[in-house]
Amino acid sequence: MESENSIKYFPGLPVAEYLEEASSGRPVPGGGSVASVAAAMGASLMEMTANFTVGKEKYTSVEEKVKSILSETNLFRQELVKLAQDDTEAYGSLSSAFKMPKQTDDEKKLRVAAIQSALKGACAVPLRIAQICVELLALCPGLARAGNPNLITDVGVAVNLIPAAFESALLNVEINLKSIKDADFIKDARNKISVWKKEIEENRIVAIGLVNEKLREEK
Repeated sequence: MESENSIKYFPGLPVAEYLEEASSGRPVPGGGSVASVAAAMGASLMEMTANFTVGKEKYTSVEEKVKSILSETNLFRQELVKLAQDDTEAYGSLSSAFKMPKQTDDEKKLRVAAIQSALKGACAVPLRIAQICVELLALCPGLARAGNPNLITDVGVAVNLIPAAFESALLNVEINLKSIKDADFIKDARNKISVWKKEIEENRIVAIGLVNEKLREEK
């Protein structure tokens, strides 16, 4: 029988089973993992659009550009799938740290150090998810311009999914930052987040504008 904190290897699960796990009374997969999966879904739609463009005679003039987008997006999607699992592992490490003995002063010190280290690890995963979301969305305007227009709604779904995944990942960063004592770590994280928020919003506005423009065009 599985314990409450047992961790499955989520990348190997069918989507329906992953959703069952996420809806269960167990703590994982949680919001960080789901945010990563959502971003990966956005990336997969970007890849699909690129795959319907590359190799088509009609789009030879943009083939190299779209190939580059396809290559980058594929790597990001694979990393996001891994990060969905990493998030659950980070939770496991943090949970274990909180369960460490705290009877003696030495035990208390070791426990505090382990918790702080695990909190940073739990923060690092959604930070990376957020960073990938920024980099993915930066590719969307180019894909909206150069990609097969028959798939422009798929690009549009990606443009909506990825910022949602970004904001969701940041929620998981914030909850961990609240308990981290390292001021330099917190400052560095917040500086990155501030830059990323501006960048992702700028690219979202451009990308969704291009999507809507393409939708209005007559075939």
